[in-house]
Amino acid sequence: MPPKLPHEFFVRRPRKVEKAVAYLCLGSNLGDRAGTMAKAVGLIARTGLKIIARSSLYETPPWGPVPQGPYLNMVVAVETELSARELLHMLLGVEHAFGRDRSREVRFGPRTIDIDILLYGDEVVAEPDLEIPHPRMMERAFALIPLSELAPDLTVGGVAVTAALAGLDRSGIVKVEPQPASD
Repeated sequence: MPPKLPHEFFVRRPRKVEKAVAYLCLGSNLGDRAGTMAKAVGLIARTGLKIIARSSLYETPPWGPVPQGPYLNMVVAVETELSARELLHMLLGVEHAFGRDRSREVRFGPRTIDIDILLYGDEVVAEPDLEIPHPRMMERAFALIPLSELAPDLTVGGVAVTAALAGLDRSGIVKVEPQPASD
């Protein structure tokens, strides 16, 4: 017979949870791109993340060596109590819900949905499958344009996002109608 434990043993005590603001870059170039992006943002909100801001949608040329159609991109700012690793796993689940299987796709190829963590608070993470800040974000106008719309004064590694953007080729990137709210 197990020992008798005091009633207080079974009382759940709240733990202090730090909240972080993360910036997520979403992209899509297959199917109903705008519809997929709106549904993905809605699913992210339903997982418990608080959407605190969302950029406009931008049509952008494809990036990388694989011939494909243009993307729609946007950045969403979320408030979360998840760790960066937990956030990554949750976002991979959202991608999977839209049919994405990273293990079977061509690197830099077309995709129904792509969700990258650009920033997670002030954290720096350098792990094989998770790097924060995103290692190539400061080279990609398709990420920096919507990010600077949400946080124009943001600096990453001591470099202002707007300064990094000023040195990038922005040709072919077009702002489209604002993202409809469909949480």
